[in-house]
Amino acid sequence: MFIRLIRFAVSGVLVLVLAAGCGGVGKSSSGSGDDAAATLTMMGFGTGDEIAKTRFDKANAAIAPSAAKASEGSFDAQAFLSAVASGTPPDLVYMERRLLGTYAAKKAIMPLGDCVEREKIDMSQFRAAAVTEATLNGQLYGLPDFYNNRVLMLNDAAFAEVNLDPSGFDTGDWQALSTAASRLTKVSGGKLQRIGFDPKIPEFLPMWARANGAALVSDDGRTAQLTDPKVVEVLEYTVGLINEQGGWSNFKSFRDSWDFFGAKNQFASNQLGAFVMEDFYLNVLAANSPKAKVSVAPFRGVDGQPVDWITGNAWAIPAKSPHADQACKWIKTMTDSETWIAAAKARAEVRQKENKPFLGVFTGNQKADEVIFREHVKPDPTVQTVLKAQESGFSEPALAAGEEFKAAWQNAVSRVLEGKQKPAQAMAEAQQQAQAALDKANSGS
Repeated sequence: MFIRLIRFAVSGVLVLVLAAGCGGVGKSSSGSGDDAAATLTMMGFGTGDEIAKTRFDKANAAIAPSAAKASEGSFDAQAFLSAVASGTPPDLVYMERRLLGTYAAKKAIMPLGDCVEREKIDMSQFRAAAVTEATLNGQLYGLPDFYNNRVLMLNDAAFAEVNLDPSGFDTGDWQALSTAASRLTKVSGGKLQRIGFDPKIPEFLPMWARANGAALVSDDGRTAQLTDPKVVEVLEYTVGLINEQGGWSNFKSFRDSWDFFGAKNQFASNQLGAFVMEDFYLNVLAANSPKAKVSVAPFRGVDGQPVDWITGNAWAIPAKSPHADQACKWIKTMTDSETWIAAAKARAEVRQKENKPFLGVFTGNQKADEVIFREHVKPDPTVQTVLKAQESGFSEPALAAGEEFKAAWQNAVSRVLEGKQKPAQAMAEAQQQAQAALDKANSGS
């Protein structure tokens, strides 16, 4: 089940994460009406590599003689809402799926039911977890783009140093995990030299909660569940892991010193035993420290079953988009399985010319992935581990107060890490804040 990460080239995921984090707001230009030739504006996406460019060109071809114009800069919530409020919204917006519910509740983006029906978009091609993230109160607000998985990454050198077998490392066995983390932790002269295991909190609390049989919010996205005893229990445990490794202040300051995206990253420098992380980071390691030996495995819950928390971006159409019909056709093509397959083929050809392996693209389009990993990717154990993890993928429901909800529980975890509150007290305060925000946002629905 555990495998060795030997050496592989950077796939489209990391490049697109960097390239697609671009955006801007500008007024569309057109002749007359939605059917006339127009230049569609967007926010949150750029064409920095062949995967982005191949898809972008196909989407533009679908609305010719009109065309969309790529933008610069990341998604800016304030700029976006201001543009919508002033009546000058972009035609298209690319944002985290977890944000869609917030902007849907603010009526800043439009439901896509009519778009799907008019363009006959095949919704069965998309992964269910990604569609769930993009659906609020039964209405779809975005078409899924990438599909980010989370897996365990283990530093073989650190495990060998303390005579531990990576195959025995199990996040579902908390007692054994604590023991392994303690053995992997390295302190010299009173200073932390290696983190044994980073549970990645506050940010990964939803994954830990699910691994303990709980969820931070109800399936309908209307009821906060932050005081669930299983949520409090897992917070106590993960904070305890960090305290056993020197406490939050030392832990965080040491972690912040890592060359995270560089050649001297925490695996290459033997500064980390293990952590759970998004799949794109495997490409960072391959590109910057290909000699570092890293084992990859599923993150497991207390029941022994794999747990994979899914996130990613989506394409949405702003309210009062100047060219909503063309924007609909554009995002249909941008996310279609045939478009993804063409992009993957383009990447495979580039990798072949560079004499580097192609590890595929993890997308929100299941039909595309089936072809990509069957026809354009050579068998690779690392890829198979991530693909297998997708089978246990879950996503949080779209929330009408997604930003406020996230801030409530993340701030609560931070207070516990900083020793300001006990877990039960912090989550009780967060519960009140989160539920108030949800009730207010849902009051008009």
